[in-house]
Amino acid sequence: MISTLGHMLILIALMAAAGGSMVGFVAGYRQSARGTVWAGRAVYVFAWSMFFANLLMIYALLERDFSVSYVAQVGSYASPTWVSVVSLWSSLEGSILFWGAILGAYALVFTLKMRGRYPEYVPYALGVILFVSAFFAMLMAAPANPFRPTPLPIPTDGPGPNPLLQNHLLMVIHPPALYLGYVGMTIPFAIAIAALLRGRLTAGWLKPLRIWTMVPWTFLTIGILLGAWWAYEVLGWGGYWAWDPVENASFLPWLAATGYLHSTVVQERKRMLKVWTLSLVLGSFLLTILGTFMTRSGVFNSVHSFTQSPIGPLFLGFLGFLVVVCVVLLSLRSHLLVDEGNFEVVCSRESAFLLNNILFVVFTFTVLLGTVFPLVNEAVRGEQISVGEPYFDKMAVPIGMLLVFLMGVGPMLPWGRAKNDVVFKRFVLPFTAGLITVAVCWSMGLRGGMTLATFGLCGFATVTTLWEMFTPALERMERRQEGFGSALWLSILGGRRRFGGYVVHLGIVMIVVAVGASRSYRETIEVSVAPGQTFQLNEYTFLFKKTNVVQESNRTVVRAEFDVFHRDEKIGAMDPGLNYYKMQREPVATPHVRTVGTTDVYLSVLSVKPDGSRVGIKAYVFPLVFLLWLSLPVISLGALIALWPRRRKHAVELPEGAGVVAP
Repeated sequence: MISTLGHMLILIALMAAAGGSMVGFVAGYRQSARGTVWAGRAVYVFAWSMFFANLLMIYALLERDFSVSYVAQVGSYASPTWVSVVSLWSSLEGSILFWGAILGAYALVFTLKMRGRYPEYVPYALGVILFVSAFFAMLMAAPANPFRPTPLPIPTDGPGPNPLLQNHLLMVIHPPALYLGYVGMTIPFAIAIAALLRGRLTAGWLKPLRIWTMVPWTFLTIGILLGAWWAYEVLGWGGYWAWDPVENASFLPWLAATGYLHSTVVQERKRMLKVWTLSLVLGSFLLTILGTFMTRSGVFNSVHSFTQSPIGPLFLGFLGFLVVVCVVLLSLRSHLLVDEGNFEVVCSRESAFLLNNILFVVFTFTVLLGTVFPLVNEAVRGEQISVGEPYFDKMAVPIGMLLVFLMGVGPMLPWGRAKNDVVFKRFVLPFTAGLITVAVCWSMGLRGGMTLATFGLCGFATVTTLWEMFTPALERMERRQEGFGSALWLSILGGRRRFGGYVVHLGIVMIVVAVGASRSYRETIEVSVAPGQTFQLNEYTFLFKKTNVVQESNRTVVRAEFDVFHRDEKIGAMDPGLNYYKMQREPVATPHVRTVGTTDVYLSVLSVKPDGSRVGIKAYVFPLVFLLWLSLPVISLGALIALWPRRRKHAVELPEGAGVVAP
């Protein structure tokens, strides 16, 4: 019954998306208001069909209806309720179904928001959104059908989802955040294609393009950081980013979208970089499709690839088709998108934005090359090679440092021409702050030229950012004799996007500092200890007390209990463990992390003797990792400020020379 009803809902969604897409394109070509209405109705049908199909699958998972093939694949009576729910996105068919629901939600909100607005663009955009929806509905209807009936005999129980997906509550929010970022890129892609089909990119159409890019960019940022946290807290290898192919798959569209958010500032201010801006938007979506191919095709060996699937060629064909469409449209329509300004001088804010964009593109290409080259080499030459962390670190670190440098330089430069003495005066304080940062780090005993240079650049960028954040308020105080709180509040209201962008910049600086410190100054030791024995790492002493076995419904947890001392003073207990799942031979480690001041103490169990007489432990000491997690609310707050709608009655005048900054 559930299989039949679920498949019917998918077929309804497929017919609505396919038919609505054709109607949308025809309505755009004929500029038909009636056709636009019908395309919008098709969006409603697709969206609600996807919503009900997902709710039906969650019901089947909770009821353990093993007559549904997907439930038989990932369901289990031993799974806790929350694990049963997250099983929806734990494997191929369910993740595509979940993708459809999020795509339906985005499409529905876009349709409601655009009702009666931008009639020359919206029908084309709806046509593109529904075309993408039809592709995913087709996958669900045939090769990745989650509602396929289970072949007889129907099992009485199932294996449950991959143990890695049951090991931490972060799996409740990490994948949905990534999906909200991935899927959301469909909307700006559709907006950009609509602009190319119309051969115009007006200032009015730029606003929804920017907003609908920033929303998924925010979710993608949150998803990436939560993924790093999950790797740090769950995998037990003492890290949060390994340049894994599927990690890179989420990072690639983030880089392209970040480049767009900077490029659009120049587009809006100087009416330049129109084709470049659209190309970055198109590239962001194409990279999400490539990322989905990496995640779900099974061609990449990754801790994130939980399935081998037959849909790889379909995704590759869909990606190839979209690439051809984008190239053809850019070739035929780019001459209609004429820039209305030009770069007058090299030492200007617009030139800094252009260089920033070039670096983002180079960064994207560098990561893409290192990710796909082993696969291409194997396909062409039949040789397996590995491109690991050394390549990415060697290539990414210099580019990242240049981007941090530009984060500090760009906001200090004026738009257009400026006097050299004015520019020099603006840079005195930030450069001094950077030098002081390096001097302080050196005095604290920190060494390593590249790391110290990174800290210096972060100090430089931080002072620049804070200066740009608070200067409008200080100038209001001087001009209008207002108090600091009132002046700051009104300056934020008058420049939400600008202020929010600078808050995001502070979050990015926190990430850079955390990565630089934790990778350069970490310490580690690997030992084997018996109860009553101790070992030492840096200023920390660890006393192994005993092992403790806990039986849970879906796993057996073996924990090693330690007392931890800092300079002979006990600071608490730690109990890292190994989790044994019925359907997996190898245990899954659960490290224990304790933050002491600005340092993380990290313990991970490598092995446990059956009688508990000895355990193998790997211990780490990481400085400043907490900044990585603290950046998450900071970036989220900045994005929220930048996205908050402006009220006309609060519009205020910004000081001369104040600009906007991309988050």
